[in-house]
Amino acid sequence: MPLPSVLRRAVPAVALAATTALAVGAAPSAFAQAPAAASAQTRAGMPCKPKVYYYVYQANGVNFRAGAGTGYASRGLLYKNDWGKKIATKGSWIKLKLGAKSRSGLAKNTTGWVAKRYVSDCVPMQLD
Repeated sequence: MPLPSVLRRAVPAVALAATTALAVGAAPSAFAQAPAAASAQTRAGMPCKPKVYYYVYQANGVNFRAGAGTGYASRGLLYKNDWGKKIATKGSWIKLKLGAKSRSGLAKNTTGWVAKRYVSDCVPMQLD
């Protein structure tokens, strides 16, 4: 049973697949597994654990600094969807350990500080 094109554009693919499965009479367990698969990995392979893993969402070319403040040297730049694991926080700064090579070429496991306003943790989606 095809869904209207408006619905296909407005609904994420996982929700659409689960909704379609229910519409054609699939077992409820097929629907229950779809959200878990969606929240397991986000943002180019970033593990999804709220308040643990963070990614750059706000801007491109965010300074990745040696310390918590603009007075510290920049180690390089982070771009949208670069991500890392939170190591520490200090005021409005967060220290990250990169989980993958950054788009600007910073090596995986490099640590540095970034302003909190440019990063966000993942939020798992629950479809009830």
